[in-house]
Amino acid sequence: MTHPDEERNKAQAKFLAGCLPEDRRFHELMFMVGNATYRYHQEARKFEPTIEDWSEWIEGLEDPIKSAMQLKGFEKSKSILSFTRYVMEKNDVGLEEYLKQSLSQKDFEDYQTIVLEKPAVK
Repeated sequence: MTHPDEERNKAQAKFLAGCLPEDRRFHELMFMVGNATYRYHQEARKFEPTIEDWSEWIEGLEDPIKSAMQLKGFEKSKSILSFTRYVMEKNDVGLEEYLKQSLSQKDFEDYQTIVLEKPAVK
């Protein structure tokens, strides 16, 4: 999966071109998963997070994070990754399933075994 920003894609391709062959697959997977995760968090906007979503999310936080997010407020919290993930999961879009759907089966399995170092779940 590519990044929506073409300049980032070029930088990633340049980095991969300079990798040692034995390191290339790991970095390739990290870029794919990072790009998919970026897109995942961007999709939270489609659900138009509400102040109620934010209040529910805040309740689950512990201090000092909770206090910091309360000071930040709803509007500025919309870009906080844990909030966007909360919104996505509240709308039944889990990150792992999103990755599974966004990557090829081989890439997802390689990600689990090479990056996460756990057997792939089928």
